[in-house]
Amino acid sequence: MKKLFTRDERGMSTSEYAVGTVGACTIGGVLVKIGQSEWFGDLVRELLDKIPSILPF
Repeated sequence: MKKLFTRDERGMSTSEYAVGTVGACTIGGVLVKIGQSEWFGDLVRELLDKIPSILPF
């Protein structure tokens, strides 16, 4: 039996772009909120303070 309609499956459709964009923006928003949190800033400061003790010179 022959298919009446064929669709090229190489790219994303408009709805897939919309879902992908919303997903990327959501992940970005979560990362921004984590980056602005106090505990994350403390973690980064602690890591930066430990770098000189890790280096061999």
